[in-house]
Amino acid sequence: MCNEYRFKQSLDRITDEFSKLRLPLHWAGGAPNLEPRDSIRPTDPAPVIIGSPDGAELRQLRWGFAQPRGGPVINFRSDGRRFPSGRCLVPADGFYEFTGDKAPKAKWLFTSTEAELFCIAGLVRDDRFTLLTTAPGPDIAPYHDRQIVILPRDQWAAWLGPAQAQPPIRPLPAGSLAVEKIR
Repeated sequence: MCNEYRFKQSLDRITDEFSKLRLPLHWAGGAPNLEPRDSIRPTDPAPVIIGSPDGAELRQLRWGFAQPRGGPVINFRSDGRRFPSGRCLVPADGFYEFTGDKAPKAKWLFTSTEAELFCIAGLVRDDRFTLLTTAPGPDIAPYHDRQIVILPRDQWAAWLGPAQAQPPIRPLPAGSLAVEKIR
């Protein structure tokens, strides 16, 4: 399951992508500092995008819903579920999966074959977020039995919109993701 992803895009790049969708992106206070990061892991703060009356709002939240016992909930199964509230987009440009039984496991980087920037469907609760997962698509299946939900760009506005506009949640078609062995 995805427990690490990458985000190295600039604020200008994200703003431009949302502008193309006619979905203005704003944030509270001054422009956030979005450092290029090769590794975002559970409990790290990271940028997320939440729907707002004025378009979309960029916030920095921590990855993983807190729970009374055990570690944070970093991934949440979406199978057969509707999410009427709390939806967010998590911008990324790569994510990692790990294979093997012994440490150090093989590390695989997945990137989009269509765009440098993509968005993962997520949920927000208080000051935290989690990533939604689904059955694996053909590009992920050889590496893992689940995958994060990557929403096509034309579904970003609907995901941030009203509850009844929830786009379908499904894996990406074959050839949508490139894979590279990191170690």
